[in-house]
Amino acid sequence: MDLAFTNLLIVVAVGFAAPLLLGFFPSVRLPSVVLEIVAGIVVGPALLGWVSVDEPIRVFSTVGLAYLLFLAGLEVDFGRLRGRVLRLAVAGFVASLAIAVVVGLLLKAGGFVTQPLFVAIVLSATSLGVLVPVLKDVGEIESTFGQLIVAGATIADFATVILLSLFFSREAGSTASKVILLAGLFVVAVLIALLVAGVERSARLGEVLRRLQDTTAQIRIRAAFVLLVGLVALATELGLEVILGAFIAGAIISLVDRDRAMSHPEFRRKLEAAGFGIFIPVFFVTTGVRYDLDALVSDTSTLMHVPVFLAALVAVRGLPALLYRRVIPRERLPVAVLMQATSLPFIVAATAVGLALHVVSPANAAALIAAGLLSVVIFPAVSLVLLRRGQRARANATATPTASHPATTYGNASYGEAGTGQMW
Repeated sequence: MDLAFTNLLIVVAVGFAAPLLLGFFPSVRLPSVVLEIVAGIVVGPALLGWVSVDEPIRVFSTVGLAYLLFLAGLEVDFGRLRGRVLRLAVAGFVASLAIAVVVGLLLKAGGFVTQPLFVAIVLSATSLGVLVPVLKDVGEIESTFGQLIVAGATIADFATVILLSLFFSREAGSTASKVILLAGLFVVAVLIALLVAGVERSARLGEVLRRLQDTTAQIRIRAAFVLLVGLVALATELGLEVILGAFIAGAIISLVDRDRAMSHPEFRRKLEAAGFGIFIPVFFVTTGVRYDLDALVSDTSTLMHVPVFLAALVAVRGLPALLYRRVIPRERLPVAVLMQATSLPFIVAATAVGLALHVVSPANAAALIAAGLLSVVIFPAVSLVLLRRGQRARANATATPTASHPATTYGNASYGEAGTGQMW
């Protein structure tokens, strides 16, 4: 079979142009993923019709989805998941899930959705990959506030991937059989983690890996890719979702690589370069190409689903942030609400699964993605403004302390000046 690469060329060109364009306007606080999806809508059948999804795009996009969840698993910092932070993060997600089920049932009663459990799971996620750069940008990543946000997003990411695979996998079967398969996958994952940890402690093998890691072999990157594809293949064979296998592969590396070096300081950067430089942009642009704009705008009532889903995100993920009120300053609570309500990558991945299983309509899938796009555009930007405003106020108070307004520190670190890194 002859393969044509014209469509793929347009997609990768769009993936290249989107962040480049944003680079000319550094003051615009917009994640490139938003522009990639919007650009995909423009060049796709919904508007210009320059691109259709053929086999090369389908393969690259599927790998991009798996790699996206692989990097999400890599973001899991097991060192932070302990003590009071872990308890609050777990309590927050349990509260989120309870609120999500109620919201899902209300949406079904109102005629907005037909599968309340699916929508509840979709609404329960948080975009860890978006929030970490924001927290780093303002120097909050090590504070108690930052740790709670990261831990909460980590628990939410992990749990929603598992729940989606458990209740909405492509293979038919009872929930009990899926639990058994899921347990089997986790047993295999633990064995692989122990094997990888043992390999890392082998002096001779470690010396060989160090010798090959910066040659054309790039042996550690190849090993990570074998792990990714292996667990994706295993999850698929067990009738579970691709995204679960990919997420677990990333989590295994994060667990084994506790010093975030794997004997090489550039290991993670290389993995991110492969993902964000090649595969993941294709997935997001293809998401735009596949986006059913007609289903969203053809009916005014469907268009109204977008603000409803956006409000549902705030209710489901934002309200449980109030559980943090005893360990973070009161003025931080609105920021925590907005940050935890930020979600897009999981919404995109979950709606792709939902469409394949016919548990979500094209119109609702489009509305959910639109709500996710708005959350990523609005909530982190507003959070950044509020965080920096609070830091300036505290800096002024610290500069001229009085008896009634002494300088104060919160959590594990004082709130200093804003960081100098880029937001995304």
